[in-house]
Amino acid sequence: MCASPLRVAVVCRSNQNRSMEAHNLLRKRGFCVRSFGTGSRVHLPGPRPDTPNVYDFTTTYDQMYKDLLKKDRKLYTSNGILHMLDRNKRIKPRPERFQNCKDLFDLIFTCEERVYDQVVEELNSRDQVTFQPVHVINVDILDNAEEATLGAFLICDICLCIRQTEDMDNDISELLREFEERSNKTFLHTVCFY
Repeated sequence: MCASPLRVAVVCRSNQNRSMEAHNLLRKRGFCVRSFGTGSRVHLPGPRPDTPNVYDFTTTYDQMYKDLLKKDRKLYTSNGILHMLDRNKRIKPRPERFQNCKDLFDLIFTCEERVYDQVVEELNSRDQVTFQPVHVINVDILDNAEEATLGAFLICDICLCIRQTEDMDNDISELLREFEERSNKTFLHTVCFY
C-alpha cells in the first residue's frame, strides 16, 4: 500500500543491485515505487570479469538464483549475488526494462549518467499526450552492495524531502542543490513531459 502520492521509479542498467536496493527501501517507507533496467540484457558478475552471466529480461530472479546456485554456489554466495537475488525475488518476480513501461511517474532516479541519458532519450522519443512533467534525476552510484545501500538512503532522503514540499516543480532545484552540498555529489536533473 502506498502512503505517498509521489510515483517514483528507480533505474539502473540491469534492475538488479542499485535500483532494487532503492526500490526495497522506498517501498518500506511507503512510496509508490517501481524499478527498471535500461540494458538490452541483464548482466550479473561471472567467475571472471570478462565472463558475465547474461539473461533475458523475461528471466525471473528465481530462475537466475537457481542457475547460479547450480553453476557455483560457493562463488555466488561469497560475492553476494545469491543474497541480492533472494532479496529481489521477494520484491517482484523479474527485472523490467524501462523502455517497455508506459506508466507515468513524478520522479525518476537513475544510478549512472549513461542510464540517465537512455531514460531521457526514451521519454523524449515518446509522443507527448498529457504534458504531465516528470523530473529525471541522476545520482551516480557505484555498482556494489555498499554503495547501493548508501545510494538508496540518499534517494530515499531526497524523496522524503520532496514529499514535504508544497510545490515540487518550483522547489526541486533548490532542494537538489542542498543535497549536493550535503552529500558532496553532483546530480543531473531535467524535466521531461508525458
